[in-house]
Amino acid sequence: MTTTSGDRTAELAAAGLDGQNRTALGRLLNTGSIGNAEEGADGVLRATIRIPEDELRYDPAILVLPHGGDIELTLINDDKNTHCAVLPSNGDPKFIWLVNHSKGTAKLNLDGPGTYYYGSASGNDEGRGLTGAIVIGGEVPDSAKLDRPPQPRP
Repeated sequence: MTTTSGDRTAELAAAGLDGQNRTALGRLLNTGSIGNAEEGADGVLRATIRIPEDELRYDPAILVLPHGGDIELTLINDDKNTHCAVLPSNGDPKFIWLVNHSKGTAKLNLDGPGTYYYGSASGNDEGRGLTGAIVIGGEVPDSAKLDRPPQPRP
């Protein structure tokens, strides 16, 4: 069964899953919104992710990128508590410490398509739902392709 985003929001609220310390200990991954990064003239993908006050979630929870490459990610903590973000980046994960009502920027490089997860490692934030995903579409770089005949595509 599928639901529209409006139905989904109402169903999550009815079940008590739309905030921290209700039925669940926070929001679950994929219960938040979906956002898209924008590509600048310099080829860098940019996006902003917020932590809303008293909601213990990233907004958007899922960030969609059309292809891999350099990403400039701005994180804004609107919450009354301190959080952080441990972000994926090729071979060198990035860490941003976000005191309450602060903003930080991370420069990432994710060159392959796939789903990359991140979260706040402070306290038990991840366990309470402060997790997110960066989903990258597109093709695998030529350097990462296997030496085999072309495969059928759907």
